[in-house]
Amino acid sequence: MSAPLPRLSAAQVAARLGVKPETVYAYVSRGLLTRERDARGSTFDALEVEAFAAGRRRAAVRTPTHPTTGMPLGVVQTDVADIEDDELLYRGRRARDLIPQPFAEVVAWLWNAERIDAPDPAIGSARAMVEALPLPAGAMDRLRAALTGFAADDPLRYDASADTAHRIGWTLLTGLPVALGGRPHPDLARSLTSTWTPTADDATITAVNAALVLAIDHDLAVSTFAARVAASARADGYAAVSAALGAADSPLHISAATRTARLLARVNRGQEPERALTDALQEGNGIPGFGHPLYTGGDDRAAALFPLLAGLPDGDRTMDAVHRLSEVVAARTGLLPNVDLALAALVSGARLPHDAASTIFVLGRIAGWIAHIAVEYAEPAMRLRPRGEYVGP
Repeated sequence: MSAPLPRLSAAQVAARLGVKPETVYAYVSRGLLTRERDARGSTFDALEVEAFAAGRRRAAVRTPTHPTTGMPLGVVQTDVADIEDDELLYRGRRARDLIPQPFAEVVAWLWNAERIDAPDPAIGSARAMVEALPLPAGAMDRLRAALTGFAADDPLRYDASADTAHRIGWTLLTGLPVALGGRPHPDLARSLTSTWTPTADDATITAVNAALVLAIDHDLAVSTFAARVAASARADGYAAVSAALGAADSPLHISAATRTARLLARVNRGQEPERALTDALQEGNGIPGFGHPLYTGGDDRAAALFPLLAGLPDGDRTMDAVHRLSEVVAARTGLLPNVDLALAALVSGARLPHDAASTIFVLGRIAGWIAHIAVEYAEPAMRLRPRGEYVGP
């Protein structure tokens, strides 16, 4: 018989829902949440709280026109990616149809720009910045350091044009894996994977390549919008990518992939899914790896990536953990797996470090950021500078 699951305090529930504790008790009085009371006070079932939070999110974005209408502060036209009928499209083509192609070929098509590999001196500068970091430095810290090194070595970066943005993009996509410790290779998925293991099998390379393609773009994520705001102010390509990376390094965006990898590792090690989920929920910010407001029937990216993972070195065991975890979450909250869980399963099945999930996500998304930066350079400068409405005393 499993041990009783940890429960959330009223303060933790309030923080999760973004409300005052008094509001939590109002939900209880209205029958929307249940609580147990003992000598320590009121406690709540963490998965019930998450199901309630998910329901509030779905109600907030429900609309008869488009799934994102009313959710953002504004609407920015884009011709890079769209989601139609629960399918992710890049310039009108299904993303899942592109995953058999090498990542670099997909990028060249998306940008309409020939590949230009990073110069060796720039890679050396970026690698030196990474090696200067204190240990242990996380994936996002290493990416930021390498990005600074590439920028410092590029005196021609200030031209705010699509051609320069594409050149910077190729520098980052081909140079970052090497600066992070990998080997140069025409296949960018193989180059990136060598960062963590020198002898990756073909199934791992295929899965990493697919993940890179599927991560390229996704509507107008906060990191992508940050890149466009910086480009609107005519920041150079490295600075605009840095702005995007800052927004991405957050528990509700790309860094969620690493948090999901830790959750999946708990289940892989034999922890009951309910206990692993409750432990993860006590960290705040919801269930990592599940749910996405832009899909009604599940994340298209996860559905495209999961079938490639069974053949990984630890694929069967990892997918068993994914299924057990997914069954519990679906039964208790109705939420379906998203791309973070698929990335977590990839790095687990391939026996890569947890934060490899975020690194793969970022390298793929750089291709999308650069596409948006190049487009924004053709727009009027400072067009994304909003006006504030003062509401203070």
